[in-house]
Amino acid sequence: MTRLKEVSSKLRTVSTAGVKIKIQETGEFITIPKKALSLLITILSNMSEGKSITIIPTDSEVSTQQAADMLNVSRPHLVKLLENNTIPFKKVGSHRRILLRDLVAYEKSLQRTREEKLKFLSEQAQDLDLGYE
Repeated sequence: MTRLKEVSSKLRTVSTAGVKIKIQETGEFITIPKKALSLLITILSNMSEGKSITIIPTDSEVSTQQAADMLNVSRPHLVKLLENNTIPFKKVGSHRRILLRDLVAYEKSLQRTREEKLKFLSEQAQDLDLGYE
């Protein structure tokens, strides 16, 4: 695993879009995008740590319960976010469906907001000389 990470970091400095990989059993070479190799390394790293992996296309739709689980919030809280138009959704019959890409966008926005607020608080603590260094 370490060797794979070393190769990946070396490839970041190379300007080509693809990476040639040799299939040991056949001796054939295939070219894959560098991003695909990066994803493969992430997957293998997580698997080596015993973590499960799920790959879902970004245009997939998830249920309110799946979305709540992904955000680590309750389903009623997620429904409030949907009803307040914080996260886009559509209704299929009586069921709400959320595009995965909209859910990821909301999560990134939430993370940015948290980081900004934390930075503000830490700067304020420094300005007030509250003893945090």
